[in-house]
Amino acid sequence: MSRISHAPDTPVSGSARPTLADVLHRVRLLDLRSRHVITETLAGEYSSAFRGRGVDFADVREYTPGDDVRTIDWRVTARSGAVFVRRYVEERELTVLFLIDLSASEGFGSRVRTKSELAAELSAVLAMTAVRNNDRVGAVLFTDRVEHFLPPRKGRRHALRFLRELLSFQPSSRRTDLRPALAFANRVLRRRAVVFIISDWMATGHERELAATARLHDTIAAQLVDPRERELPNVGLMTLRDPENGSWRVIDTSDRAVREQLQRRATEFDLALERSLRQQGIDFLHLATNEQYIMPLRSLFRRREHAGRR
Repeated sequence: MSRISHAPDTPVSGSARPTLADVLHRVRLLDLRSRHVITETLAGEYSSAFRGRGVDFADVREYTPGDDVRTIDWRVTARSGAVFVRRYVEERELTVLFLIDLSASEGFGSRVRTKSELAAELSAVLAMTAVRNNDRVGAVLFTDRVEHFLPPRKGRRHALRFLRELLSFQPSSRRTDLRPALAFANRVLRRRAVVFIISDWMATGHERELAATARLHDTIAAQLVDPRERELPNVGLMTLRDPENGSWRVIDTSDRAVREQLQRRATEFDLALERSLRQQGIDFLHLATNEQYIMPLRSLFRRREHAGRR
């Protein structure tokens, strides 16, 4: 699956460093938008989709027919002469860590937004929803290395700091490699967490680290795509550039076979990625820059809630 940067009808996001005023303005917009989405759409579904990391002991009560015998507290039973069972309450508090791809290919967008802008919107909604539920939120911003780490903490102020740093951070590399970010997350997360990996997933060689993340944590992969990466227009000769390695390529889009080959390879790439992730027990979101992300997000939450009730 090749990356695309320049094409005659595809605008590319600018590389100029944003000013503080620009960043604060975008943070305010994301905050307002995410609050509306959370209030209107996602308020109750998140807590059902993402359960607490375990249970805490509450107290004991006398056994009644139908109780799970595995919950019998044998010490209390021996002292009292009656059968008692332990009662537990779910430990609701979660740690949510975002692994966000900042490589150069994320700056591409041909329609409504770039992939990096979609990543910011998605992260804002999820982070604000998490802090509303009193969960801790943290982030690993990465390219082919860990560029920045924001340790997980609670609170709306911390979530806003996360968004400011995501919007203003300038990575030192243009390339993609998920291995360092996954390995880093596996080291710094001491207990089971919810891990969102937000990327276009145009990378290889990370299978071992990803498998470890999936074993240790509740892992969700969001694949960000742009329609122009999957379907080229018939406009004759087109010059394309790989934004990560700088290589150039000229293709003839008037050739139907060329266009069909690109579309076929993209479809095969997407299906293989989804199949591989699901085989590892990783939930999958396929999100396009020209489409809304709320309904796919709600569908994910509902699938998880339904699976949790089985």
